[in-house]
This record gives sequence, C-alpha cells and structure tokens, in this order.
Amino acid sequence: MRTRFELIRELAPSIEPFRFRQIDQALFAPECDGWNNISSLPYEMRELIATVQWMSLSLETMRKSASNDTYKALLKLEDGLLIESVLMRNARGSWTVCASSQVGCAMGCAFCATGRMGLKRNLTSDEITDQLRFWLYFLFKNPEIGGRISNVVMMGMGEPLANYDNLKYAMNKWLAYTELGHTNITVSSVGFLPRLEQMLSDMEFPHIRMAISLHSAIPETRKAIVPTSFDDFLPKLADWSKRYLAKFGNRRHHLTFEYVMLSGINDNNTDAIALAKYVNGIGNVRVNLIPYNFTDMGFEKSVNERVIKFQKTLERRGVIATRRRPMGDDISAACGQLAVKKTS
Repeated sequence: MRTRFELIRELAPSIEPFRFRQIDQALFAPECDGWNNISSLPYEMRELIATVQWMSLSLETMRKSASNDTYKALLKLEDGLLIESVLMRNARGSWTVCASSQVGCAMGCAFCATGRMGLKRNLTSDEITDQLRFWLYFLFKNPEIGGRISNVVMMGMGEPLANYDNLKYAMNKWLAYTELGHTNITVSSVGFLPRLEQMLSDMEFPHIRMAISLHSAIPETRKAIVPTSFDDFLPKLADWSKRYLAKFGNRRHHLTFEYVMLSGINDNNTDAIALAKYVNGIGNVRVNLIPYNFTDMGFEKSVNERVIKFQKTLERRGVIATRRRPMGDDISAACGQLAVKKTS
C-alpha cells in the first residue's frame, strides 16, 4: 500500500522538498482540514494532489467512558479493516493517545483479547501517524472537552516492533511536527529481541521510552503467559536492558517492565521476590503493575490486597513499583481489551 507522499510524488514528480515540509506542517494543524486549505501551497499543486487521501482512516464509532476520561474510536482503514485507538485523560490533566501498530496481533499473549484476532496485517506508516492526527482533530472540533495531547503510548493493537520501519517513520513525524518530546512517547513491546537489538544501533530510531511486557520473572510462568517467550529469554532481555540503559538511560529515561496481575498465576510472594531479584540485577528499571481487565480469556484479576502486598514486597527490595489506574474498562478500552467489536 503506497504512502501519501509516494502518491504525491507520482502526481507531482517535480515537487520541491520544502513543499513536503509544508504539507507535513499542515497535516498536523487541525484547523487545516484538507488540501484546499493549505495556503502555503500554490493553487495548481493543491488541485493536482486533491485525489490523495487527506486522512488514511475514518471514524466508524466512538465510545466514551462513564467517567468521561476515556474515549475509544473504532477506525476504518482504506481496505475496510478496523482498528481501535484510545484517548485517555492522564494524571497531569492532559491527554494520552494509545495507538495501534497492527490489525490484530500475532504474539498470542494468553490474557489479551487482541491476540485472539490473529494478525491481519501491519499498519502503514500513514495509518500509525494518522491516529495522533485523528485525536488532534477530535479535540480541536470538540473544544468543550479541553486539554491538549501530551503523550502517545504505542500500547494498542499489535506488537509495535514487529512493524519497525513504519513505527519509526510515524514517531519521527510526531517528533518533528508536534510538541511531543522523546520522553513523551512510549513503545510497549512483548520483548521482540531482534528489533530491540536493532534499536541500539539504529541512529534513525528516536530515543523514546521503552516498556517491556514482562509479566513474570520465572521462565516457566512467563512462557505460559507469553507463548513467544523461550528458555533463555530472560537472561537475553537482562543483557539487552543493561546495554539499553548504558546508552540511553538517565533520570527521565528509565526502562519500564509491565506486569499484568493475574490471580493465582503470577501474583504470589515467590513471583514478587523473583521479579525484584531480576530487576535489581539490571539497574534503572521501574515496574508498572497492571490490573487484569476482564476478557473472556479465562483469567481473573488479582484482588487489591494481593496487589498491594506484591508492590510492598518489591519496594522493600528497592524496586520502584507503581500501580496503573484502570481507565476505559467499561468500554473495553483498557489494556488487553482491544478487539474491534463493532458497537453503536
């Protein structure tokens, strides 16, 4: 599937490079909602490229949580496939976009409804890029909602690093043409080691924050939860993590391990001690304890008392651990719930 700029080059092969910068600036300006409104482009050029899609996705349905702090958009792509993208109010009163990288997912994590869909295809660079544009336009057209987008997390549908080149393209566009800084973007990965290694030497991959979906520091338990895991995954991840932190780590650029709390699976004291030992062997790593959000995958969430005890066990051993606040679970917009169920 050709990108927006590839189509423009076909229609206007002699277009100057600075015109593409003007187009990019317009694409991220929500008050400019079409080619004809890019006043910096000559009228003849606007007419020439008018057949190129302004936005690579369109809204099918929008749902809002009862607490008014989460919006979930079901978005239709050019080929008719559907993805979900989420807008969440964050602790600073601004908004965080949770973007998708694939239609479905091939990782098959046991607790995740998206994995049950299987992988349909990677999103194009435009389709990733345009999810942020979609929400910028949404807030612009609904000023009564208020606030600005301060963060993007690649924690929606799919394994972002399995769509490495398109992800990289989109993030570089966001950094160049919005107010987002490097530490305002977080990529969540199941631990796709070949691409994690590539990141370390890729000068074009932006130095954003990384969050690794760990879910257990006990090899047998992790393989049961994350079927893409393998026997020596944990030592290999630890080695990569140390090299990542040596290259990029600082006070604001820590590494996060995500840990979904599953009742009777990975939430006992033995699990907590193993996790603390693993983290302490690496360095500047923070643990984010995530409540399991109900799906029909056969799991139960850990009770609050067990989560608090788990967190205290980590903290007594010197691990910085936070608990994620559930958001959007009443509209199936929370972690692990995105599965493009079309509702009105």
